[in-house]
Amino acid sequence: MEYTYHCTSPIGGITLASDGTALTGLWFDGQKYFADTLSGEHTEAYLPVFEQTLRWLDIYFSGKAPDFTPPLSLKTTPFRRAVCGIMLTIPFGRTSTYGMIAKELAKQAGIKRMSAQAVGSAVGHNPISLIIPCHRVLGSDGSLTGYAAGVDKKLFLLRLEKVLI
Repeated sequence: MEYTYHCTSPIGGITLASDGTALTGLWFDGQKYFADTLSGEHTEAYLPVFEQTLRWLDIYFSGKAPDFTPPLSLKTTPFRRAVCGIMLTIPFGRTSTYGMIAKELAKQAGIKRMSAQAVGSAVGHNPISLIIPCHRVLGSDGSLTGYAAGVDKKLFLLRLEKVLI
């Protein structure tokens, strides 16, 4: 069984999803690939994992780095899971690039190189926005490039973290 909960944030509505124990989704209303990992059947509920996530979001939107991560469960491919794992290591207030993530994946896999474009696709399909910080991934020249929830939200989040003024 899957569960959802809707909340609001300073930059719009957010839908949370859970398998009953861990967070499986966090999407801004209307974002690209909205709820694409959520099955057709789900029930609206308020679960302990949603309470933890709302606490995380309150801390985050106050401009501070949360000192915990709610339990996460990724329903995605091994490649996308690996990309999400690397994104989770990008600290609050810092950024990385698609190319840097590709280099790290290649290193982990013991191969010469990995496609930054493939990384970009995986980043765009991140099912747990904000907590898995895809907004901290920039183009190689520092450009904001795309963001499934919209570049305006990415800009807001990077300013909140004081990455951009």
